[in-house]
Amino acid sequence: MATTRCAPGHRLLATDPERHHELGTHAAWYVVAGVVTTGVQAVLFLLLRDELGSQVANLVAIALTTIGNTEFHRRVTFAGRPSNAGKRHLQDLLTFAFYAGYGSAVLAILDAVVERPTSWEETGTLLLASLVGGFVRFAVLRWWVFAHRAATPAHSG
Repeated sequence: MATTRCAPGHRLLATDPERHHELGTHAAWYVVAGVVTTGVQAVLFLLLRDELGSQVANLVAIALTTIGNTEFHRRVTFAGRPSNAGKRHLQDLLTFAFYAGYGSAVLAILDAVVERPTSWEETGTLLLASLVGGFVRFAVLRWWVFAHRAATPAHSG
């Protein structure tokens, strides 16, 4: 009799190393985290936009969601894959810098093209930009930060 992933006593987030070789699994968890993070980021942007302005609201929203999102990927999406702590912190910083610069540029372009964009136009533009940026980030996470590395024998000497 086959068991399901949700069977009693069966962990939803398996620690089986074979799971970590599946691009589809990584992509699925990445999408789940991305949808949640992007939603939270959009809500924060909408809540802060009128008070702080579009550019600052975007930066604050990105800052508040980047670390949690990256930690989720470390613990769930790419669970069990070794990664260097320094590299993870660098990745957090680069992710923030990428999305901050990218989002700021997208808002500036929208401002140049649309006279007085509404909060919903800005949010939609940021959501679309986030989708495109997400593809780049997935590649960076999978093939750089949490790259599968063959075990190397210890060098004595």
